[in-house]
Amino acid sequence: MQDNRRCSKKPYLKNISNNWDKYYKIYKTIEEKIVVNSVNKDLELSLSKYKNKKYFKKMLKKIDFLVEYEIEGAYKQRRVFLEEYSNMKDYLMYALLALTFVTLFIIILIIDSIIKKDNHLNFLNKKYKLDSITDGMTKLNNRKYFDTIFDQLPNLSKQKNWQSAFFMFDIDHFKQYNDTYGHDMGDIALKKVANVLKDYFDKELEYVFRLGGEEFGVILFDTNIETCETCLRDINKKIVELQIEHKTSLVLDVISISTGAVIFKPNSNLSSNKLYKMADKKLYLSKENGRNTYTI
Repeated sequence: MQDNRRCSKKPYLKNISNNWDKYYKIYKTIEEKIVVNSVNKDLELSLSKYKNKKYFKKMLKKIDFLVEYEIEGAYKQRRVFLEEYSNMKDYLMYALLALTFVTLFIIILIIDSIIKKDNHLNFLNKKYKLDSITDGMTKLNNRKYFDTIFDQLPNLSKQKNWQSAFFMFDIDHFKQYNDTYGHDMGDIALKKVANVLKDYFDKELEYVFRLGGEEFGVILFDTNIETCETCLRDINKKIVELQIEHKTSLVLDVISISTGAVIFKPNSNLSSNKLYKMADKKLYLSKENGRNTYTI
């Protein structure tokens, strides 16, 4: 009977020993190993003396202690895990917010850069267009722009039923002025005359051009002969009032201008080319009549 019990207990003890070995070999922290090692010694002793109830009771207390220790350890690890998880969640949230702000900042910088480049490009385009129609020295509209506007004068006047005018100005004896005072002084004189024309004809539908050399042109839309005569008298007076010395002039001792003017009626069938030639002929008549005058 005793032999049978002994035979029946040995496999049971072996099963306990095997299960303990598996548990013992599982990863544990340094603190856990210290506790488990102390229990391990008692377990080995109790298994070697399994007939002694004293060792088994002691071992049961150790096992109860180990269970409580494991539960407490698991609770601590869970609490640590939850704290780390919460911290990680906060970190991820802050990181996401930071990333969002950085992304928005970069997007704003990109948009701002695009807007600045677009504005700069628009500025350059406008500047290019303005430069393409502006005389470099006098800053008046150039001959290219004059050709564009002047070609439209007959048709536009007919469409709008406007009476329009074209003035052609020429500085008197300007070649002699350059020969006497030099081309640098000649350029200064051209700029002063140009400024008078630009300041005077500054209203809507009034266009001032440098046609080339010492010649200037003015186009007036929607005007009449009385207004034109007033303008031409004023311009002759204002140019003389500049008091730009011209001692080799055969007209005055200061710079003056001669003008040829054409009034274009909306029912006229004249072409722009014909109008230009008519104004040029009237300018020639002004020069023939002593200069510093106008002919309409």
